[in-house]
Amino acid sequence: MTMKRRIKRRRSRRNAGRIKKSVLIPLLLLAVAMLLMAASVYIDGFADWYAAWFYPVSAGAFGRVFGLVPTSVAEIGLYLTVIIFVLGMLYIILSLIHKNWNRFRTKRAAKVLLWTVSVLAFLYVVNCGVNYRATSFAERSGIQPREYSVEELRNVCLWLAQKVQETEPQITRDSDGEMIFSTDAGKNAVRAMQELGEDYRELKGYYPQPKTLIVPAFLSVQSLTGIYSPFTVEANYNSDMTAYNIPFTMCHELSHLKGFMQEQEANFIAWLACSRAAAPEFRYSAALSGWLYASNQLWKYDPSSYEELYGMLPENARRDLAANDAFWAKYEGKIAEVSNQINDAYLKSNGQEQGVKSYDKMVDMLVVYVLDILAE
Repeated sequence: MTMKRRIKRRRSRRNAGRIKKSVLIPLLLLAVAMLLMAASVYIDGFADWYAAWFYPVSAGAFGRVFGLVPTSVAEIGLYLTVIIFVLGMLYIILSLIHKNWNRFRTKRAAKVLLWTVSVLAFLYVVNCGVNYRATSFAERSGIQPREYSVEELRNVCLWLAQKVQETEPQITRDSDGEMIFSTDAGKNAVRAMQELGEDYRELKGYYPQPKTLIVPAFLSVQSLTGIYSPFTVEANYNSDMTAYNIPFTMCHELSHLKGFMQEQEANFIAWLACSRAAAPEFRYSAALSGWLYASNQLWKYDPSSYEELYGMLPENARRDLAANDAFWAKYEGKIAEVSNQINDAYLKSNGQEQGVKSYDKMVDMLVVYVLDILAE
């Protein structure tokens, strides 16, 4: 009897130790995540040090591992999380109804929740959060936004319209007039970013293949062209949208993998990469996307010039813009509105004061860059 009691007590202590460890580890992960975020905010230079030394290792490791999977691991993980959550709620409800819910099950459910939250929070901070406080691409590259006149903006829009005229005839289209990729778009996106890295060392290094989703409508209903997953370090894009958007979006999301989280900078990097790419579809994507961003800004100050420049675009380019408007119009509604509000709040919480309007601020960098070309 004595021996049995001792064995029982030792097992109890051993189990207690296991319980403590199962709680201690996720709490440590949460603590580390909070300390890293605090350091990035309050310690000068920490975010830059992190972006230069730790982030490339972390992002490279995650990118290579999850890059081995041809489909989006983040998307699959999201669906599994939703399924587990729904089944868990059903289990709790049924347990309460049948009165077989006990404290042990409550603790187990709480631990599962704690582990889920802590791991996701840690991965977000390590692969994304700290980078929001790092030195911007504009400062690193020297392409600093400045004030410009409406006439200068018009000249940039004219230059971009001419680029659309040059690149559009090189595009292959199907019987419905839709753009067709002559070569693998994902490989071209990686190649475009790597080639850009030869001139901008901040962008140098490994890039995983961008991935479409199994259900692209998941992004469409949220009015999203793409999304970067910090949990799996994947660049996901919406394959259902008008094709000219795809190269630009791929490079936008890939730029986040290099630690540049500000949306206007990701847009500009995407434009820069696509404009220099060998694939004609990518140069066309840069020209038409750049024209659209810049001309929307011009329309606010000089609508007549906007109409004149719009008339300069090839007929197929105008059809692409109309198809783009028609595609997104199908998904206007409450879900898109709420998604936009969430994204706006998220960006502002990470230091982007313009929120979702920051996407359009890429025009400021674009204008400076193009004006330098025109001045040569």
